[in-house]
Amino acid sequence: MQFFRTFTAAGLIAAAAIAPGVAADISGAGSSFAYPIYAKWIEAYKKETGTAVDYRSVGSADGIREVQNKEITFGATDMPLGVRDLDADGLVQFPTVVAGVVAVVNIDGVKPGDLTLDGPALAKIFLGEIKSWNDAAIRKLNPNTRLPSQAIVVVRRSDGSGTTFAFTDYLAKVSLDWKSKIGSTVAVEWPTGIGANGNEGVANSVARTRGAIGYVEYAYATQHRLTYAKLINRDGKAVAPTVAAFAAAAANADWEATPGFGVILTNQAGAGTWPIAAATFVLMHKQPNDPAATVAALKFFAWTFVKGGKMAEELDYVPMPAKVVGAVQNLWASQIKDPSGKPVYAISR
Repeated sequence: MQFFRTFTAAGLIAAAAIAPGVAADISGAGSSFAYPIYAKWIEAYKKETGTAVDYRSVGSADGIREVQNKEITFGATDMPLGVRDLDADGLVQFPTVVAGVVAVVNIDGVKPGDLTLDGPALAKIFLGEIKSWNDAAIRKLNPNTRLPSQAIVVVRRSDGSGTTFAFTDYLAKVSLDWKSKIGSTVAVEWPTGIGANGNEGVANSVARTRGAIGYVEYAYATQHRLTYAKLINRDGKAVAPTVAAFAAAAANADWEATPGFGVILTNQAGAGTWPIAAATFVLMHKQPNDPAATVAALKFFAWTFVKGGKMAEELDYVPMPAKVVGAVQNLWASQIKDPSGKPVYAISR
């Protein structure tokens, strides 16, 4: 997968802090979608550099709010902000990795990949219209799978969530009923289901609830050994969630031409494409209150671009392509400045 190759260090980009070189607290909060890879990066970065990063998995909505209020060094969200919102709060936005949102189930006798769903059926389940696992619409999609007459228990997020944004954005693209009745954002008025906090909460609830279905970032499905469903994509192909399928969804994305890098990756074309892919984004202030902490955070993210690709792939995330990494670091150098107007980050090649 050469398009999403790991960004190598030799002869490429190094950070030079223009702000004073003092120790700084790096605080971040937001996306639980990104938490597994951020936690892994943070552990490795501290081991290598001695620098700690405090990241709290509180959901995208709270991450956006906390960075807007300048309570943290960086916020993390899986719903990209539009240019108007970024400009209103003096923020920059950049992507870090791509991954997939998957439907996970707990059905008697059904193993990972045994169940196939399409967008309309998934929407009807989360609308509360399909109520049992042997419903005719599900049996039609799974003629060779024995499905029990088990009641469906919907598990969905109770907090403001970028994972919810990606999931509902997809449903709004494949179901007119969903689009008109529910819509798509980080927190919607769910017509049915049990609420759970964070990807972790949804994963735990599905794992302990017979008949359950929920949606989580794929790393949570693998970590909790949950049964995932295949999905029928825009090209009519039943696909399983894999790094290759997530990368296929992002392969034609024009990151640099999209304001704020805010690419939406749901329901993309391609026979091998996973239909609910998403990027996760970092938000930082253009004129931070604490330039030293901002420099420290940028050094961390520069390190992740150079050394974090393999770790990302091990957790089924897709690293950003080198061309996008270069554009991101140009953004840092041109737009993030100290109170005197001097860039806090410089690029050497």
